[in-house]
Amino acid sequence: MTDTLAPTLDSAEIVPERRIVTAIPGPRSQALQARRLAVIPVGVASAIPVFVERAHGAIVVDVDGNQFIDLGAGIGVMTIGHTDAAVVAAASAQLAAFTHVMFTVTPYEGYVRVAELLAEHTPGDFAKKTVLLNSGAEAVENAVKIARKFTGRTGVAVLDHAYHGRTNLTMAMTFKAMPYKLGFGPFASDVHHAPNSYPFHDGLSGADAAARTISYLEKSVGASDLACLVVEPIQGEGGFVVAAEGYFAALREWCTANRVVFVADEIQSGMARTGKYFAIEHFGVVPDMVLSAKGIAGGLPIAGVTGRADIMDASHPGGLGGTFAGNPVAAAAAIAVFDEIESKNLLAEGARIEGVLRPALLEMQKRHPVIGDVRGIGAMIAIELVEPGTHTPNAAAVSAITAFAAQNGVLLLSAGTYGNIIRFLPSLAISTELLNEALQVLDDALSAL
Repeated sequence: MTDTLAPTLDSAEIVPERRIVTAIPGPRSQALQARRLAVIPVGVASAIPVFVERAHGAIVVDVDGNQFIDLGAGIGVMTIGHTDAAVVAAASAQLAAFTHVMFTVTPYEGYVRVAELLAEHTPGDFAKKTVLLNSGAEAVENAVKIARKFTGRTGVAVLDHAYHGRTNLTMAMTFKAMPYKLGFGPFASDVHHAPNSYPFHDGLSGADAAARTISYLEKSVGASDLACLVVEPIQGEGGFVVAAEGYFAALREWCTANRVVFVADEIQSGMARTGKYFAIEHFGVVPDMVLSAKGIAGGLPIAGVTGRADIMDASHPGGLGGTFAGNPVAAAAAIAVFDEIESKNLLAEGARIEGVLRPALLEMQKRHPVIGDVRGIGAMIAIELVEPGTHTPNAAAVSAITAFAAQNGVLLLSAGTYGNIIRFLPSLAISTELLNEALQVLDDALSAL
């Protein structure tokens, strides 16, 4: 029996406010959860068993009429807000024109335009080329393929606490075993995990942390065997770890000297989230390749590998692509996202959001010693929760706080190798008023501990 869940309001008519009218989850969500458990494997888990009916801006409405302030944005996907009018219009128009022809059979302008925009907005003034794909993990895999082809080497270096995906190769590149890769091996070979810069825990300067990373790569791997070093400028699932000043510049210099392709995985940190198009720009570093996904197309699945033209052209004809890669509807949405970022000056919104979040969280840290660290850039801020007076991870506090917040109309995301990070990934469309309201719920949750 099919349960009709037609929305009662158009998404644009959602009043931007927090509103809880039932228990969480409500009766309709509970009924859908029962249906879900019968047909969807337990491996596809959800943080909160609340079923969404519609969303707009920074508000998500569930099937019971509850309205939540969304501080996760689909794990960084809805960077310019849910159901942005320009994105909806562009995707709808393309949907009516044609939905698929496969670019490697009969090409179309939208794919080309997305590649032009990525060439324009990624760091570096050299000639660039882009291959479009379906997901972040697929972008990572193709970056590795291209780097191996270009260098003639096989080794892949990544950093501790990194997350790069759930495919076989990207599971090998991801640091955390549970839940991402435990029991799913064997994994792809020739992937090497090097120590990263994690100032809250290691206390190292950028130069010293880079020397430690480079020493590991030279002694345990050998630079001559490495095709690429893949880094997240701000580690996402790892807990929004921001490297110490000078760390990435030293790694970039070492990669150049040793002909190792430097890849910036900007799947979570890119597309204006940090106040610049790509987070690596904050560190004054120009990568050989930049990986895009998540926020690039307003919720539609598309990803890109953008790199130096000579590196990208290393692949033979037919070596790159995929059936749905660069789908025309998703490409139209991506073009609209770039237009919205420019026309609405959304790069400035990251700084505004940080200007609200950071001082409020630092003030909470003074009153709640469970907050060990406040870090991040732009609309990508996190708090690390610890046993008070120590650096010992406190995952139980994160679970309690996220549950409290959900019951009170705020969607929060956890993160971190030890599950002790709360990350704030609001859309750039969120108002200061909604941010402050969500922060008050967070403060109440901390007090309730």
